[in-house]
Amino acid sequence: MKRILIAGAAALCALSAFAWGQKGHDTTAAIAERHLTAATADSVAAILDGMSPVYWANWLDNASHTPDYAYTKTWHYKNIDAGQDYDSVPPAPRGDIVTGLREQIAILRSPASTRSQKNLALKIVIHLMGDLHQPMHIGHASDLGGNRTQVRFFDSGTNLHSVWDTKLPNAAHAWTYTEWTDQLDRVPENRQAEITAGDIDDWAKETMGIATRLYDFFPPGSKISYNEIAAWTPTVEQQFLRGGLRLARVLNGIFDPESADKATDF
Repeated sequence: MKRILIAGAAALCALSAFAWGQKGHDTTAAIAERHLTAATADSVAAILDGMSPVYWANWLDNASHTPDYAYTKTWHYKNIDAGQDYDSVPPAPRGDIVTGLREQIAILRSPASTRSQKNLALKIVIHLMGDLHQPMHIGHASDLGGNRTQVRFFDSGTNLHSVWDTKLPNAAHAWTYTEWTDQLDRVPENRQAEITAGDIDDWAKETMGIATRLYDFFPPGSKISYNEIAAWTPTVEQQFLRGGLRLARVLNGIFDPESADKATDF
């Protein structure tokens, strides 16, 4: 029994090392779905057998722990240490979030890809675009993206990664993902264009900048309570919205390149 409990605890720790919690991924996918062109929405529905992107938003976190998809474990992040420049850090040998996204986007674009290959690639892109905007997924390699930075969330011991995955978003608003989507997806079109400008590297660098600020704000041993939640909730909201709008731009660029946004290189 003791061995079973230890194994179960280890599995939970491994899961916590991945991405935005379910709420973050669902919100990102739901915002994106609202901004798909008609042609893109039809293509996405055909590839996903009519299921919503929200249905698959968190799938990769579980799938990465299975033998068939274990090769995607390193695709959830790109860890960069303090003092390192983003452009000088080589891709991870087994792939990282940036190379993983570009590889799957290429599969979705290729006329030679099978429907099965596109189905898998689309599910991965939906998930990784959420991960790209979780600050600790572009965190330091030395502490595994905040997993080794021990902090306290109210009276509970935890780590900085887990705080940003679930604890902070859940404490920020006790909303369903549809309520998150309704409240955040309100910016005018000209502002949306500003948010979605750039490419995957630009967005990763932006997330890295937030991670740098977080490490300064939350040194090991920090206690996170009401003041910290209030201070950083706008960043959570911002990152959910950015992830959703940018996911829509990527999918529209793949499936409807003749739509208003002509920039389709990511």
